Amino acid sequence: MTTFSPSLAFAQQLDSQDPLASYRDQFIITDPDLIYLDGNSLGRMPKVAAERAKQVIDEEWGSDLIRGWNKGWWEAPHRVGDKIGKLIGAEAGQVIVTDTVSNNLFKLATAALTHQPNRKRIITDTFNFPSDLYILQGIKNLLSYGGRVAPHDRGGAYRDHEIIRITSSDNDITPNIAKLESAINENTALVTLSHVVFKSGYTYDMQHITELAHNKGALVLWDLSHSVGSVPIQLDNCNADLAIGCTYKYLNGGPGAPAFLYVNKKIQDKLTSPIWGWWGQKNPFDFGLDYEPAAGATRFLAGTQPMISLLTMEAGIEPTLQAGMDAIRAKSILMTDYASFLTDSWLAPLGFSLGSPRDSAMRGSHISIRHTDGYRINRALIEEMNVIPDFRAPDNIRLGFSSLYTSFAEIWQGFDRIKRVIEEKRHEKYPKQKLTVT
Repeated sequence: MTTFSPSLAFAQQLDSQDPLASYRDQFIITDPDLIYLDGNSLGRMPKVAAERAKQVIDEEWGSDLIRGWNKGWWEAPHRVGDKIGKLIGAEAGQVIVTDTVSNNLFKLATAALTHQPNRKRIITDTFNFPSDLYILQGIKNLLSYGGRVAPHDRGGAYRDHEIIRITSSDNDITPNIAKLESAINENTALVTLSHVVFKSGYTYDMQHITELAHNKGALVLWDLSHSVGSVPIQLDNCNADLAIGCTYKYLNGGPGAPAFLYVNKKIQDKLTSPIWGWWGQKNPFDFGLDYEPAAGATRFLAGTQPMISLLTMEAGIEPTLQAGMDAIRAKSILMTDYASFLTDSWLAPLGFSLGSPRDSAMRGSHISIRHTDGYRINRALIEEMNVIPDFRAPDNIRLGFSSLYTSFAEIWQGFDRIKRVIEEKRHEKYPKQKLTVT
């Protein structure tokens, strides 16, 4: 356990001892004074990604034109998927880059529910990213009524499948694990949770939850969006069934970069994608008029892939692959422990509280600091203090730390500026009405 000091010199000492410090030079940083603490929403741009994007546009699209499909484009979803597989403990042939997180959740959750049609219970929690909950509600409506009953129709919708949402045991920091365990029964078809939850950063014990579900015959689908690239993941060793995740947070793939999905090889040919597209067809260039699913996880592809963003993202994940997840996680723990210390030392006397688990084993690579005036404080940080975090209702300011480019001196400076906002009452000039994007 590191004994922390609130001095800038101590933060600089941590930087001098950081084995990953040199990776910061691999990223484009146009404003050295900017304290960027939102890599858990959108990662910084790796220099190699910018170079690769130019190469794809100028050379591959510009010169090769359609010939690019036979020069590595067609295989890219599998090739890049296998690279991501190295970061999430998945052997080759189980991870595919495609579509968005929401689309992949729809495909995999629907496949899981139709695989066991006599089971009607879906287990999730109130910590899940709301979009995930919306997708589950839409699937429930679709399976129950063929999509004919609107979700707001309380009179008839959602009669068959049942969505159980586990709540908090401690003011929205930690899910109630006892309730989760008791909710999983023989009628459960699917348990789907975010591995690292988006507000508090709480991290589920993947192996334990997966085993609980399997003991009752249910499948498990993990959303890795806030954990891939920041937390070591062992999908195969945990015997996970399904997973989804994004590539634009800690993997630095760029805004809207393609997402990925994982299907355990043991169940790949037992599941059917609800979206039948030509990239998921067994022999797509035979141009047969009837769909025949491809073998393995390939069947979960659908339409033509966004090749420029996919290839840019492939380059963007290289620094993460080079650094390795053990080193990334070790620095992440030190950063979030340090940020928690500064929260207690500097911010708690100013009305803040820590909105994340204190045990680093239960925490991802971001923390939430909570304040009743959190939104206006967040506005002041962005507009006056050159600090970029993000705000999540009702009172969470999220601070995300990337092991590849966040320094300890940056963390110190960020907390110093947060403290100044309160002491100088800078936030009081901003309206409580929220902007569209927070």
